Amino acid sequence: MIELEGVPELIDPVMVAAFEGWNDAGDAASTAVAHLEREWKGEVFAALDAEDYYDFQVNRPTVFMEGGVRKITWPTTRLSVVRVGGDKPRDLVLVRGIEPSMRWRSFCNELLGFAHELGVELVVILGALLGDTPHTRPVPVSGVTSDGDLARRMNLEETKYEGPTGIVGVLQEACTHAGVPAVSLWAAVPHYVSQPPNPKATLALLNRLEDLLDLRVPQGELPEDARAWQTGVDQLAAEDSEVAEYVQTLEEARDTAELPEASGEAIAREFERYLRRRDVGGPGGHATAEGSESGPYRRDTPSGRTRPPKPPKPEAPGASEGGDEPDGSED
Repeated sequence: MIELEGVPELIDPVMVAAFEGWNDAGDAASTAVAHLEREWKGEVFAALDAEDYYDFQVNRPTVFMEGGVRKITWPTTRLSVVRVGGDKPRDLVLVRGIEPSMRWRSFCNELLGFAHELGVELVVILGALLGDTPHTRPVPVSGVTSDGDLARRMNLEETKYEGPTGIVGVLQEACTHAGVPAVSLWAAVPHYVSQPPNPKATLALLNRLEDLLDLRVPQGELPEDARAWQTGVDQLAAEDSEVAEYVQTLEEARDTAELPEASGEAIAREFERYLRRRDVGGPGGHATAEGSESGPYRRDTPSGRTRPPKPPKPEAPGASEGGDEPDGSED
């Protein structure tokens, strides 16, 4: 069951979810949600019961010391809320956890029940897969949905994927059957450098999320980390002639495939993102400052009701190894 500790009343909420494991090559997706939580100082207020969904021999709990007392952190999925400020403030419900070991349908139903209770208007699920893409080019990020009308409205692909799926695909289909609009964003991670972290893929997912939701995400140190990551991979590739030749082959294939798409539309998207970053006070600019007089979840709502205070943030779950996805866009 979901353990609640004071559910805030939200403004135009969107749920953004990512899960460590098979759907998270290079830990790119789970790191993206962790970045949002950290930059916007999200406070965890709900958690799923770990006993219901996790095999602790697969995802083991961790022991730590706090004030001289030994404590245990159990692998689970937790929810937090952040407010994105600007002219039109809105809330993001962040879901971050580990792909469950069992009872996936019940797992999705719990998350959907919670989304309904909070009035979530859209679910965005982040994922990362291994693909034949060179590390030297921009990370491809595909946006897919099972809803044809939503695909047309938001300029997304209507998924046609068939094959093995993970919790991202199952949760998206559960949303569709429940009548909740849902989108999956998939970043392609070079299969020859799949070990985490991959800050370049994380940054690409966040940029795509910005475009989708029309908001500005604080990037923090991610751009610098992404440049350092690419430099490091460049050096490793240069030391192995076979790898360097393979990367060049991938580059040529990628450039050939994308040549017809080097259009004004892509340039316009980059320019719009640039303008959003310059306009700090514009729509979706940044979160309300922590500790301000009216606090992120203590403001008066349009109905005049006051939001409950946020509880302390629990410890984050332990990390698990990221896995690969089938080549191509998942559902």
